[in-house]
Amino acid sequence: MVVLGIETSCDDTSVAVYDSERGILSNVVSSQLIHAQFGGVYPEIAAREHTKNFLPVLDKALKDANIALSNIDAIATTFMPGLIVSLVAGVSGAKALSFSLKKPLIPVHHIEAHIFANFITKEIEYPFLALVVSGGHTELILVKEFEDYIYLGGTLDDAVGEVYDKVARALGLGFPGGPLIDKLAKEGKEVIKFPRPLLNDEENKYNFSFSGLKSAVIREINKGIYNKEDIAKSFQNAVVDVLVKKTVLACKEFGINRVVVAGGVSANSQLREEFLNIKHLEVHFPPMYLCTDNGAMVAYTGYKRFKEKGISVSLDFEAKARCRIDKFPQLLRSFHA
Repeated sequence: MVVLGIETSCDDTSVAVYDSERGILSNVVSSQLIHAQFGGVYPEIAAREHTKNFLPVLDKALKDANIALSNIDAIATTFMPGLIVSLVAGVSGAKALSFSLKKPLIPVHHIEAHIFANFITKEIEYPFLALVVSGGHTELILVKEFEDYIYLGGTLDDAVGEVYDKVARALGLGFPGGPLIDKLAKEGKEVIKFPRPLLNDEENKYNFSFSGLKSAVIREINKGIYNKEDIAKSFQNAVVDVLVKKTVLACKEFGINRVVVAGGVSANSQLREEFLNIKHLEVHFPPMYLCTDNGAMVAYTGYKRFKEKGISVSLDFEAKARCRIDKFPQLLRSFHA
């Protein structure tokens, strides 16, 4: 089965072709560098860039895969969550292709796609805990089976990747901030013990909060006492400490020794190192090229949905800016084609 995957949930326009027998045939990503001048994603500009980039990216994905549209068996696209103006661009393209080619339309949840990006290169046994960390999301999810999810907690304010971007902007590093701070932190040392938000809060033991940490870091930056390397290291230590300890706590409570880390921040070198040093846990990370938003993870997850659940949806199915992953399977049934 050959599935075309479309991803436009934020600022990356991506189209990929996945073949169930040969794997990823193409995975084209067009990143919108225009947002660097704003230090973050500007939604209206993101939507315009998706509209401009979609057809060239689609064309390149088909050429890279050496396949014609007529040979595509199904269209998978991210329907939710994300920036609604960005989602609509990709969903509209997917619906047009589904209608014109008379091929099934398969909906994919953005968080779900990140999680199952890990499965593209290896099989992982259920159940497992998924930690999804990106510019828009910080969530802990218990994955019992495909489409059987228990949402444990998420960020109450800023997502971890968003905080990386804002701290990087305050340090004058540029955008996106995650890779820049990760690189800088390797040259620094922890000179300030920044707060570990909600780490010992029983009522919020699986929730996250990074806005207070962000404010504390920016205050220290403005004082001008410490160099950028030490600020970066002190900040990253606090973030990684919270992410790892909350995940380990959830593993103990639910009796699970298997963890999947996903999303753009899963590329962070310190996060990978600390998780992989935990001897009693089996921890999985996606390959670097599948950490950030990409069409391959959407195509694969769409294939998995169609193969295992036989689910496609009608053209009435609409994009949504917000939808928790545990609510998504139920929503699918109401729009089953």
